[in-house]
Amino acid sequence: MKPDLREELTLLAAGHSRVAGVDEAGRGAWAGPVCAAAVVLPLDRPDLSRLLEGVRDSKQLTPHQREALFSLIRAVAEGVGVGWASPAEVDELGIVEATRRAMMRAVAQLDGGVDALVVDYVRLPDLGLPQRSLPKADVHCLSVAAASIVAKVERDRRMVALDREHPGYGFARHKGYPTRAHREAVARLGLSPVHRRRWRVGQRMGERINE
Repeated sequence: MKPDLREELTLLAAGHSRVAGVDEAGRGAWAGPVCAAAVVLPLDRPDLSRLLEGVRDSKQLTPHQREALFSLIRAVAEGVGVGWASPAEVDELGIVEATRRAMMRAVAQLDGGVDALVVDYVRLPDLGLPQRSLPKADVHCLSVAAASIVAKVERDRRMVALDREHPGYGFARHKGYPTRAHREAVARLGLSPVHRRRWRVGQRMGERINE
């Protein structure tokens, strides 16, 4: 499915001149931070949809496609903000609240501010901004799809860096997500400092990783 600008243009017609799409990456991982991105597209640009023709939900794209589109989005967007929530925050706050914090930090990083939001699934009431929280917004809304790509690329790069800091876990390959290789690495090496200790690393481990 190709994302479009209907939600963003509805908010624009209601008088909100800067609309940000917001999404996250890393919510389901066992290790590493949650990364969120907020992207403001130039909604008055008539060739915007054509220019961002290849933008999709990041899960529908290859790593090579995401990297190419990441550069394009950065060049075209009026604003891009990136925010993080650490593994320790995930443990302390829970994944939903940690995701909200990462998203709010991403919005705060937007130069020039923002008038309204389109958010993938999560609501951000503490921001006090008009917003549309939609299931599968990264599939249907172009600015949210763009945010999903930015968040995914930024987080993948961080996980590659963490692989160098904590060798043996395979973070550069699986990016901290549940895989057999990841589970086996934890069984062999124990937990790294960047693992989320409240999460279960595979049912076959026989114990919760915070215990």
